[in-house]
Amino acid sequence: MPFDYHSGQDGRPLGLARLATLIREARAEADNCLLFDNGDFLQGTPLSDMTGQSDDWDGPNPVIAAMNALDYDAVGLGNHEFNFGLPALARALASARFPATCANVAALDGVSLPFAPTLMLQRRLTDTAGQAHDLRIGVIGLVPPQIAIWDRHHLQGRLNCAGITQTARRLVPGLRAAGADLVIALAHTGIDDGPDHPGLENAALPLSRVPGIDAVLAGHSHRLFPGPDHEGIPGVSAEHGSLNGVPAIMAGFAGSHLGVLDLMLTHGRDGWRIRSHHAALRPLHPGSGAPPAAADPAVVHSVAGAHRTTVQLVDRPLGTTSSALHTYLALVRDDPALRLVNAAQTGALARAVAGTPDSALQILSATAPFRTGGRAGPHHFTDIPAGPVRLRNVADLYAFPNTLVGARITGADLLEWLERAASCFHRLLPGIADQPIVDPVSPGHAFDVISGVSYRIDLSQPPRYAPGGEILNPDSHRLRELRHQGRPVTSDDRFLIATNEYRAAGGGPYRALPEAAIVHRSKTPVRDLLARHIRKGTTPLTLPLSLSCDPGWAFCPMPPGTSALAQTGPGLRNHPADIDALAATDLGDTPDGFLSLRVPLGPESPATRAPRA
Repeated sequence: MPFDYHSGQDGRPLGLARLATLIREARAEADNCLLFDNGDFLQGTPLSDMTGQSDDWDGPNPVIAAMNALDYDAVGLGNHEFNFGLPALARALASARFPATCANVAALDGVSLPFAPTLMLQRRLTDTAGQAHDLRIGVIGLVPPQIAIWDRHHLQGRLNCAGITQTARRLVPGLRAAGADLVIALAHTGIDDGPDHPGLENAALPLSRVPGIDAVLAGHSHRLFPGPDHEGIPGVSAEHGSLNGVPAIMAGFAGSHLGVLDLMLTHGRDGWRIRSHHAALRPLHPGSGAPPAAADPAVVHSVAGAHRTTVQLVDRPLGTTSSALHTYLALVRDDPALRLVNAAQTGALARAVAGTPDSALQILSATAPFRTGGRAGPHHFTDIPAGPVRLRNVADLYAFPNTLVGARITGADLLEWLERAASCFHRLLPGIADQPIVDPVSPGHAFDVISGVSYRIDLSQPPRYAPGGEILNPDSHRLRELRHQGRPVTSDDRFLIATNEYRAAGGGPYRALPEAAIVHRSKTPVRDLLARHIRKGTTPLTLPLSLSCDPGWAFCPMPPGTSALAQTGPGLRNHPADIDALAATDLGDTPDGFLSLRVPLGPESPATRAPRA
């Protein structure tokens, strides 16, 4: 829906209801059209995450209802389709009027999967002379094999997941042998350079080299293709819209774009082949200040009841806050919104280990800001005003259905964890003004903040880790003054840490926690734990929102005149006291609509104030 459930406001500029208008326009342009989705459609907003999984709604899954209204030909699955477990996935797909495919997931004994490894679509297509032809279109869905780790608590003992290209090499010949005239890969995987291997998460490029695949519809990494995101990678041609010569598209995320792949077919002795193709992305926002596409009435009608239920559900009050909570500054200060999440995780883990030997260990907590602009745009920030805190605010602050994990870690583990987090920043030159601080390749949700300790980040040093988590500069260390209760942390110190199952499984640029170190796995989403924490808090809920308090982390002081440029949301202007508390300067808006903020990093700057746990 074009509705922001987090703010309670109409006019959300993304989503399937708006994209449906572009879909109908594209269908009107050609007689022969097929509509596909390649995953992550069942998770992402309160409509899907809460109403789609809640006893408050007894109708069909609202996302499936919307997709039924658009007559999809087939869908592939993404990693987020498995977030709620196989029974929930089966319930959702039971009402689908289109088939689903996922080839590299295999059920273990006694488990039934609600999707097929591959599909064969029979379609009658008309050529340019007006003649009809019956074509068989093979479809293979593929998902990152990491789902078996990321959603282990749902999937362990129920399924196995094989490599993407390995599965395609095994199954595509069977589709061809069964008479497929074309084979389309619904590949929930991004476009990365590097060697292929069974655990490769972003494998669209080696997948395109599998014989028999005619087109690749990629995804997962939220990027755009054709486009500049993958320039310089061998085998990738944005000009021709191809991967190793194979037609390909990747259409962003959240309905930001419609990917349109035109294939011109010709028939010869060897059957049908692609003579030429054209790949393009059609954005919801056409630019030049034009409004996004209007919402499609049929899609709006299909989810009307679930939408009303969702609005009522997320408006439930939990508590109150005396000050605003937002993530506009989460990448340049110890952010109060993240402190709240960490406090909820710490309390939940303390209750879980009470009465066990592990209760003697000090508990730390790690979380990251989920909404920090980036590719999602200048309005993709959490902004909860002072006053009532409602369930929609919690869904805004904690956007994913991750569950809590507790694990033992050492001081050495802690140091490397924080080094990975600190690697999301650019290296800054001492004494130079207005240097971009955040590496745009690293998403904000890769920046973990750990509570229970204090530390500084030295931006004069190169990052120790690359954005993908590989060691980049082995002799470099950005972490300084890592302390617990004022005492330096040593390599042999032992702690418990509360995190989510995605991070514990090695999600993002982080190393997976050893299974032997895990002491607790919750089946309750962190979002629900956060709601309980707020509900049980004092009224009004007094949060540590003032930067006059000592931060838990800060940047190391740099020579006078050093300053960083941070891109944040223009909504920060509604919180002038927070800008003043950083001694920051509003430099106006960028061409992309972000607020450009100068943050001083000199010895007397608030962003370098001595931290304290």
